[in-house]
Amino acid sequence: MKDISLNIDDYLPLRDVVFNTLRNAILTGELQPGERLMEIKLANKLGVSRTPIREAIRKLELEGLVVNTPRKGAEVANISAEDLHDVLEVRRSLEALAIDLACDKITDEMLDELATNIESFKNAMSTKAATEIASTDVGFHDIIYKSTGNKRLIQILNNLREQMYRYRLEYIKDQESWNRLMTEHITIYDAIKRRDKEAATEAILGHIDNQEINIRDKMGFDR
Repeated sequence: MKDISLNIDDYLPLRDVVFNTLRNAILTGELQPGERLMEIKLANKLGVSRTPIREAIRKLELEGLVVNTPRKGAEVANISAEDLHDVLEVRRSLEALAIDLACDKITDEMLDELATNIESFKNAMSTKAATEIASTDVGFHDIIYKSTGNKRLIQILNNLREQMYRYRLEYIKDQESWNRLMTEHITIYDAIKRRDKEAATEAILGHIDNQEINIRDKMGFDR
């Protein structure tokens, strides 16, 4: 177990702070798939009682991030091909809707933000900073989501993105994918700028398909 620490938030109850801390540690890989979650050890590490730890583990189990195995107890869920497929299947539909709305509603200022993001992505590639590349990739999609003006869609996509984070890290680790990512972002940007819904939808779906292929190859999943 890596050195995780409590992410204090004065506006949240302690149980929620503990849950968010453990959830983030799983999504970012600080807590690895298959790693046991022992209540006493986690309570001591985070400086809390066992009660909020136990509650957090139950909630994480409901999200599918933790599994409880007889005689072994709670542990971080493994990354599976089925989970990847399920998440991306939903993401394809939602991203296609977001792109459709973006082509109608995106402003010139947001188009400028997308263009700036692409330059930032290029700069991050030159430094080979994987975390910065991942952050810039997320930012590109965030601009598109924001441009839809649909708060509920944005909320759902953000939640889905968090579920994708563990897979995204595997994708970003592959430096050979960086140039392809940037090219795909440029293609998506150009199509949105032209308000070409068909081309933009084709571009975003191809972007997601390539991501799934890459992750499956890296993790040894069957296609």
